Amino acid sequence: MRSTLFALSVVALVSAFEPGAALAQTSVEDPWVRATVPAQQTTGAYMKLKSEKGAKLVAVKTSAAKVAEIHEMKMKGDVMEMHEIKALELPAGKWVELAPGGKHLMLMEVAKPLAKGDNVRMTLVLEDKEGKRSELEVGATVRGR
Repeated sequence: MRSTLFALSVVALVSAFEPGAALAQTSVEDPWVRATVPAQQTTGAYMKLKSEKGAKLVAVKTSAAKVAEIHEMKMKGDVMEMHEIKALELPAGKWVELAPGGKHLMLMEVAKPLAKGDNVRMTLVLEDKEGKRSELEVGATVRGR
């Protein structure tokens, strides 16, 4: 709940400077990152996103990892495959869940081990239907494995 309120506060602050941007209509709930163990170089970030007027998540940035990508896991025959997707559609008024085993944010080459209780700052890059981009700052709590 705190994360949602924080994200909505950021939305209100930034939307005052960019009226009509995708950011002004995007809500975030329950952002979290999976904890890592020593020498582990990758982890996932998860959350729920909703855009009131429809938008796309087109990129993610974080100082916690050298590389951050939007990924999707799908069964192909008997094999679970994971691959990068260039954009994640956020249909108007519908929650989209980033969750383990499905769509998620992949953090690679993590800067340091992430322990339970740490906070990971991420910037979500959103694009509205007119192609205008905006950024949403999110703080995600690290949870245990």
